[in-house]
Amino acid sequence: MTSAETRPPDGQLASAITEAVVAAFHQYVGQATAKARTFLNENLVHVLLEDTMSTTERQLAATREEEFVLAIRRKFQQTMRDDLIAAVEQLGGRKVIAFMSDNHMEPDFSVEIFVLEPLPASPV
Repeated sequence: MTSAETRPPDGQLASAITEAVVAAFHQYVGQATAKARTFLNENLVHVLLEDTMSTTERQLAATREEEFVLAIRRKFQQTMRDDLIAAVEQLGGRKVIAFMSDNHMEPDFSVEIFVLEPLPASPV
């Protein structure tokens, strides 16, 4: 892991995390998402992805199989979990202590949330 002092500036870090998450989606799901953006806060990393569903998932959702599609998505995200966490830890130089993921059908959004270990308190 890189130290917090040597990690890239927030804009570059957010971009690198976005690229890593999109690459994981492409590797595991077989397609890249159309849009993605990473938001950084003190101890949180949020990655918002749009247009993540495959053609088959869209067809299933259109025929009232939303719960089935969501269940598949949860399995994808559980499978990607370790790789996503490793990427955020390596790029950001901080330990991920919690990971949460969810999806929305219409409009097609997915969110990956990483809770980072708090930074040590600075001496006053």
